[in-house]
Amino acid sequence: MPLRAGIVGCGKIAGNHAHALQQVPGVEVVACCDPDLERARAFAARHGIAHAVGSVAELFALGLDACTVCTPHPVHEQIVLAAAEAGIHVLCEKPIAVDVAAADRMIAAADRAGITFGVLFQRRFWPAARRIKAAIDDGRLGVPVLGEVSVILHRPSTYYSADAWRGRWDTDGGGVLMTQAVHQIDMLQWFMGAPVRVSGFVGTRFHGEHIETEDSASAVVSFASGGTATITATTGANHNLGNRVTVIGATGAIASVLEFPEGREGVNELWTAPGEVELRTPYSPEVDANLDVRDVNAGLADFHTLQVQDFAESVLTDRRPAVTGRDARASLAVVAAIYESSRTGRVVDLAPAPTLVSSGKELR
Repeated sequence: MPLRAGIVGCGKIAGNHAHALQQVPGVEVVACCDPDLERARAFAARHGIAHAVGSVAELFALGLDACTVCTPHPVHEQIVLAAAEAGIHVLCEKPIAVDVAAADRMIAAADRAGITFGVLFQRRFWPAARRIKAAIDDGRLGVPVLGEVSVILHRPSTYYSADAWRGRWDTDGGGVLMTQAVHQIDMLQWFMGAPVRVSGFVGTRFHGEHIETEDSASAVVSFASGGTATITATTGANHNLGNRVTVIGATGAIASVLEFPEGREGVNELWTAPGEVELRTPYSPEVDANLDVRDVNAGLADFHTLQVQDFAESVLTDRRPAVTGRDARASLAVVAAIYESSRTGRVVDLAPAPTLVSSGKELR
């Protein structure tokens, strides 16, 4: 029997999910849902999906085995909780939620239900990112002692006006940190280990006429290993320089993964592992860097497919997915701590992830 899957939310990123699910052997996309039923019907027709419905309850009543979640961030929790109650495995878009307490409730519900709960961070599937992770694990870089995240993006005002929920605290949950830089923060903590303390500042410097959330941020993060890292992020640059994550290991070796233009597969711009020196300069004024978000999403579709395939296989074989809910909680905790630190002027200590609600599901 095929794995019967559904898609919750039919906005921009949902196309990547439909394409990815339809590439996975043994998976059948049977339905999609959206509060705007006409949008759901148009999406279903565009992607050859049999059923389009207007609510999660109707979707889950169709007898799904799994679903993917492509809704605005603040409603991730209610959908994942409903999926857990229905015994439906769930792969949720990043960020896992908009506050850590919500993430903890989602993780606990998945534990109790025994469902597989994954969160989409498709950039972890770049070969360049995996090369860095492997070099950390095998000791060529050594324990990472310094890290840097640079997210220098261009977003025009039309990006925020295209969807009423963008750039609002109640419907978007945050700005550049929550929506864009969370990908690189996830990769940073994947390389550096558990984050433990955060100090940061956020502001709305460029898009104040169009959004209430932050469009610029700076932060310092310390890790349980003793390492530290900086984060710089904005959507206000007039030229999109993409995203970079850099680490320097205890051996002195440097490794980076650069995504330029945004949406293109990341490359190891810097690589100085012992006996290996690679220095690249992908930047060029001839590259069309200020791309529409649809083009950015399209450029990442192949890596969506890899993570969706990993998730489907984890369900079919009862193993851990590449990125679990607990994994995704770490990047959200950093983002939330930056907001808190900026608001209070204090350094924020991060609480550890909750223990398992029930035994026997350590891999979920």
